[in-house]
Amino acid sequence: MTTLLLAETAGGALAPATAKALTAAKEIGGPVHILVAGSGLEKAAAQAAALAGVEKVLLAGSAAYDHVLAEPVAALILGLAGAYDVILAPSTSATKNVLPRVSALLDVAQISDIIKVVAPDTFERPIYAGNAIQTVRSKDAKRVITVRTTAFAATGEGGSAPIETISGAVDSQGLSSFKSEALAQSERPELTAAKIIISGGRGLGSAENFGKYLEPLANRLNAAIGASRAAVDAGYAPNDLQVGQTGKAVAPDLYVAVGISGAIQHLAGMKDSKVIVAINKDEEAPIYQVADFGLVADLFTALPEFDAELAKSGR
Repeated sequence: MTTLLLAETAGGALAPATAKALTAAKEIGGPVHILVAGSGLEKAAAQAAALAGVEKVLLAGSAAYDHVLAEPVAALILGLAGAYDVILAPSTSATKNVLPRVSALLDVAQISDIIKVVAPDTFERPIYAGNAIQTVRSKDAKRVITVRTTAFAATGEGGSAPIETISGAVDSQGLSSFKSEALAQSERPELTAAKIIISGGRGLGSAENFGKYLEPLANRLNAAIGASRAAVDAGYAPNDLQVGQTGKAVAPDLYVAVGISGAIQHLAGMKDSKVIVAINKDEEAPIYQVADFGLVADLFTALPEFDAELAKSGR
C-alpha cells in the first residue's frame, strides 16, 4: 500500500501541516511519496525529502500549480493516481478545494478530517461540530483522505529521500484561471502554526476594540490573533482570522478566548488546544465547559489589567 501525500506550502517553504499529515500517512502503513506542486518550490521539496519516513518526493515545477487551483492540481494527481492506493493531504482551504475533485474523478468517496487511523482502511473523524466521533471503514480500491492536523504530531527530520522532477497534465480546459489575491500582511505568527492564540468574540463590541484590547496582549506574548464567527460576521475582524468549524482548526499551547460565548461551531476549531483560558462576564457561557482556566469578568477591565501585569513581569 503506497500513499501519495499532497504537500502544503507557504512562501516557498513546506508548511507545518505537511509534517503532521505525514504522521497519519505513516500510520496507514506502506511507502509514502510527497507531491510538491508549483514553481520555485525546490526549498520545499528539500524540506519534504528531509522528513523521516518519506520514500520519495515528486516535484512538479510548473507555474500552473502555483495557486493550487483545483482543476490543474487534480489533473496532476489523477495522472499519478494509478500507482497509489491512498491519496492524502492535510485538511486546509486549498486541499478542501482540490481533493473533492480528485475523489469525484476517481469515483470514490472522500474521507474528510480524519483524527485517528484505526486500521489501513478504517478511520475516525468528528461529526456534528465535534460532538460525536464517526468510525469510517472504506471499501474503495483507492482512498482519498484529508487529515485534521491538530490531531497528529509533526514528523521530525531524519530522512534523505530522493527528489524526482515530474511533468504532468496542466490544462484546466479553461475551467478556471488565477486573477489576483489580496493577502493580509502581519508580523505575528500564522494562525494555524502559532503556539499562543488570543481570540476575540462578539463581546468586544467593535473592530476598534478588537485592535485596542487584543493587539497589546498579542504583541507582548508574540501571539496570533483569532476571532469567532460572530466577530467576523459583525465586521470586527477579517475572515482569515476565523477559528471554528467554518474557519480554521487550531491547537496551540495556549488559547485565550476573550468575549467568546463558546458556540459548538467555535469549540470544534479550538478545543484541542493544550491550555484554554476564557474571559467572559457571563458565568454560564459554554466556553467555561472546555476551559482549563476561567475568569468571570468584564473584558474591558480584565485585559488592561492583564497587560499591565505582563508589563511588570518584563514581557
